[in-house]
Amino acid sequence: MQKVKDQRARSLKPTTIHGFAQCGDFSAFQKLLRGNPSLLNERNPVMAQTPLHVSAGYNSIEIVKFLLDWQGPEKVELEAKNMYGETPLHMAAKNGCNEAAKLLLGHGAVVESKANIADISCLILFCGICLTEWDDSFALAVWHSLRAEDFSTVNTLLEYNADCSAEDNEGMTPLNHLSQGPGNEKLRDLLLRHLAEQRNEELLKLAWAKGMLLDERRRALGLRVGARRPPHMAFLGNPGTGKTMVARLLGKLLHMVGILPTDRVTEVQRTDLVGEFVGHTGPKTRRKIQEAEGGILFIDEAYRLIPMQKSDDKDYGLEALEEIMSVMDSGKIVVIFAGYSEPMSRVISSNEGFCRRVTKFFHFDDFSSMDLAKILHIKMSNQAEDSLLHGFKLHTSCTVEAVAALIERETTVKQRKEMNGGIVDPMLVNARENLDLRTDFECVDPDSLLTITLEDLEAGLRLLTH
Repeated sequence: MQKVKDQRARSLKPTTIHGFAQCGDFSAFQKLLRGNPSLLNERNPVMAQTPLHVSAGYNSIEIVKFLLDWQGPEKVELEAKNMYGETPLHMAAKNGCNEAAKLLLGHGAVVESKANIADISCLILFCGICLTEWDDSFALAVWHSLRAEDFSTVNTLLEYNADCSAEDNEGMTPLNHLSQGPGNEKLRDLLLRHLAEQRNEELLKLAWAKGMLLDERRRALGLRVGARRPPHMAFLGNPGTGKTMVARLLGKLLHMVGILPTDRVTEVQRTDLVGEFVGHTGPKTRRKIQEAEGGILFIDEAYRLIPMQKSDDKDYGLEALEEIMSVMDSGKIVVIFAGYSEPMSRVISSNEGFCRRVTKFFHFDDFSSMDLAKILHIKMSNQAEDSLLHGFKLHTSCTVEAVAALIERETTVKQRKEMNGGIVDPMLVNARENLDLRTDFECVDPDSLLTITLEDLEAGLRLLTH
């Protein structure tokens, strides 16, 4: 009997390069490949997978690293495709092999490489996600995370700028599909946060920002290059479109690349700069400039510095603007003027040196109802302890789509244009108050005490807009 067992064990022991890759037998794999280097990109029968496909799909880390570092005359095929068009990164993503995915990405694997999964005769469907229509490595990682409740590979791919807003043939994104399935809150919140960051990062992916980074590279190589002019800017758009938030991110970016010594953003309005009497405005404005030195001076509603109509009386706002203009060539401060697009034209035309100093104009679009719904979800999943909504959660019926439809139905285009993201916070505060009104004092159910429903959100929005 023992002899039969030994024979069976020997018959099950792998003997091929792909078998060693699957079971993670590094010693045997290394010996076989070094003895026959032509096996480096050998395709196995049926699936036409290389050893890198197999080792990545089974998270055989030592073998993956050995293949990626292979120094022979033939190089490992990083983007090799199996019979379904899947690359090694696809294999790692769909099996949740995070360490293998990190190694592949670190060696330059393409995040958005598409697989020809539509050729698979049996469609893979999971929680509403159709991999025949939505088939890159990120989609496969999402599919695995739903099945295994492990988001590490999704996180890794997001760190490498995976596009989580890619649409399938029906115009659906991963987020759309997730919101339809139960138990997906953590993954949905992760994608929502990343989408919000992407919106702001897009504003920073500009030629001048790239130029700053290239200057850092030039200096690191010992090249001598001239200093760039401070990138003074104008942010044009309606309230609530994220101008202040982007200014704060920009402060961190300019500090990171060495343009500014600090990431401080000093936010001011007319009342912080303009005095009530002769001789008050200059010192008041200079104090704010000194406070902002080394960082960004962010002037919100900057058009208020310039009167709508000319008057015989001197308006001290012009004096404040002249003080600011006088230091903009010093290189010690970056100034951002923010406000409505149309009234800002008064500021632009008020001083002949404005357009010479402010050369970068950015237009902030209004948020759509879907954007506002996503912002609401992000806020609810990131409540600080001192927040009025700390400890509260949304009912499962409050999907992004449902909240977007509610906002679209209960607000006018004019209201959304005037408030944008400013709708969200008061809407949530009002919703909590509606929850209080409808909750009985005798209630002891934690879910009932802490769960905001779609009806609460509707009541909160109506209080705000009607």
